[in-house]
Amino acid sequence: MTGTALTWQQLRDLKLSELEDAADGWNDVSGRSDADGGRVDRAMTAKLRDTQESESAEAALGRLQRLRRNFRYLHTECGLVRTTLNGLAADLAEPQRQLKQAMEEAAALHFTVHADGSIGYPAAVSDTLTGPKDAPGGSVQGSARLPLEAPRFGEDFRSPFYPGLKPPNPNVAKAQDIADRIARAVRSAAEIDGRYARTLGELKAAEGLDVTEATLKDAYRDTAEVRSTAGKYLADDIPFDKSPAQRKEWWDGLTDEQRQEYLNVAPDMIGYLDGVPAVARDEANRNYLPVLMDKLAGQGDDDARTKLDALRMIQEKLNKPSHPPMFLLGIGDEGNGRAIVSYGNPDTARNVSAYVPGLGTKLDKEFVEDTMKRAKDTAKGAQWYDKSSAAIVWLGYDAPQHVDVMSTGDAKRGAPDYNDFMAGLDATNENKDPHLTAIGHSYGSLTVGTAAKQSGGIPGVDDIILLGSPGVGVDKAQDLGVDRSHVFVGAADNDPVTKLPSKTEVALAGPLGSLIYGDVFDWGNDDLYFGKDPASEAFGAQRFKVDDGPRPIRDLGGFDAHSQYFTPELDDESAENIARIVAGRSEKISMEEWR
Repeated sequence: MTGTALTWQQLRDLKLSELEDAADGWNDVSGRSDADGGRVDRAMTAKLRDTQESESAEAALGRLQRLRRNFRYLHTECGLVRTTLNGLAADLAEPQRQLKQAMEEAAALHFTVHADGSIGYPAAVSDTLTGPKDAPGGSVQGSARLPLEAPRFGEDFRSPFYPGLKPPNPNVAKAQDIADRIARAVRSAAEIDGRYARTLGELKAAEGLDVTEATLKDAYRDTAEVRSTAGKYLADDIPFDKSPAQRKEWWDGLTDEQRQEYLNVAPDMIGYLDGVPAVARDEANRNYLPVLMDKLAGQGDDDARTKLDALRMIQEKLNKPSHPPMFLLGIGDEGNGRAIVSYGNPDTARNVSAYVPGLGTKLDKEFVEDTMKRAKDTAKGAQWYDKSSAAIVWLGYDAPQHVDVMSTGDAKRGAPDYNDFMAGLDATNENKDPHLTAIGHSYGSLTVGTAAKQSGGIPGVDDIILLGSPGVGVDKAQDLGVDRSHVFVGAADNDPVTKLPSKTEVALAGPLGSLIYGDVFDWGNDDLYFGKDPASEAFGAQRFKVDDGPRPIRDLGGFDAHSQYFTPELDDESAENIARIVAGRSEKISMEEWR
């Protein structure tokens, strides 16, 4: 259709199935490219690397790597053409439907659709103030603009209030409506056609046999262009407003081709969608990572640079072998940054934990080097007891960045998203009855507690671990949606966060006075900033042993005791107890007396 003005006849006669068939052809080429690239890896590169050591072998490996990149580029570009053609067919379906509906109504009324899109209507008898009068037939030309004023009645309109003028034909208004709808359908189709034509025109391979970094960046730009053009076609079918279980059902019902379209063209939509299997989310987020990094690189401010540095570090980790294997289940730059990382496949593991970090956590170097390591240490520790274990760090919310801005707001905003994530884990796990553990550290324990207070509790969760908690928003362990015997608390004696005075104490005695005279205002000294101390007898959870940690003032430890619960090198007993609970072996934990 491109190149000349679109006519209603072309839109009427367009066979959308031919566009879909063409898309299938490009899909075949894309699939073959991917398969051939895989064979280069398995049958050629791997064998050569395992059997040959020489300069010529290294040179051959370099050429095979170039060939593999060429196949990957071909797979991507052909897939983009496929998606564009499918999007074009989907987007043209609606204006074509509107056109055909208007034409069917014209035929039913015995109107004539002329070649130029005008509508001819027959003569009719019109009721006037002086009685029935013959009103001649005629034709009207359609307008593509939406009607903003009273409807027009064509050139034949004559007012009945003026003697000698032609009476109005009742068919005029109907004909005008049909003509306008035809014009609007043609205009809409022409706009769609032009938009997709421009996108298809950009999908041209660079000259030469080598896929360079510039070529790969061009592929990213092509992906963004196709996303911009065909994004609505893809997004319309995603069940964003459904439950994670319903999203999994939707994903399972897609064809391989449809899934690949989403993973390649709309990875940001799929990578963060709870209910989509972990392997697909990981692929989507790996595809989206370079796009997100390119976006941040173009911003240039300090916040963007901090996030970009963290993403580069995550990409480096993804490119290296990891044990347990690393899955990127979510990534984003909104707020303080988003990252959800699993060590071990959470869909195949019988035991899965999801750890919510707390105060000061954001997408930065410390998150990659320290916070992610906590999840990895937990996974490795749990796998010592049961190899079928995985551990996740969930930075899916904005944690407060300073003590003086702590409120329940961030927890309340993050809790529903955490529950959706846990519901997604429960839906995609392949085991009949997986063992899920929710872990909250620091302010993250309040987020977990807030999630547990939601109707039905945290979906699928069997055990809850609270570490270095300033309170969780409830006064009793049994208020967290599980039996209190399944709520576990780690609280180091030298962790100042676990001894934050309550808001009432601060209001009455000030920050320093509340620390010195806490018992005066809080009999039993078991109230913290966000509620009852989870390590207290009044709360009623199981308190397990942890190392006391460095004293904040005397040992110049500051908040060190607050940060070592997960780390075997610093607190082996705490890390071991966490691992036992995550692996479903809580009967083996070492117990500590309540405060």
